[in-house]
Amino acid sequence: MTDTATRARQGWMSLLAKAAPARLQALWPEDPAHELLRTPETGAVMVRGRTGATGEPFNLGEMTVTRCSVRLACGTVGHAWVQGRDKAHARRAALADALLQTDAADALRSRVLAPLEAEAAAARDGRAAKAAATKVDFFTMVRGDDA
Repeated sequence: MTDTATRARQGWMSLLAKAAPARLQALWPEDPAHELLRTPETGAVMVRGRTGATGEPFNLGEMTVTRCSVRLACGTVGHAWVQGRDKAHARRAALADALLQTDAADALRSRVLAPLEAEAAAARDGRAAKAAATKVDFFTMVRGDDA
């Protein structure tokens, strides 16, 4: 897989994992024929953070995740890791990952990914606008008695 293809796959997997499960379900077409390679299972992963100035890593804590792997009838394999315990969300995300590697990718991009990307961008812009409204600019005024 090329670097461009890898980055594209990382992008859609991230978008699917962060999508609200109910929203993904609403946009989701009918499930294609598939086989579960790894049934949805819930576990925990360690979340790492980095300190401010030095960037030293540290263990922030554990997070609950659900993972799933599927194989389509054509043989394409899809994987997903999603936050939380929603097994249906993990299965849909894995199916989408597999479908996005097939000829059905364009239809799925327009039907599922495009609305999710637009909603994520709108939410990001909303958070940025809210943060910008609370921004305080500090400045120093020059007094004339320093001369």
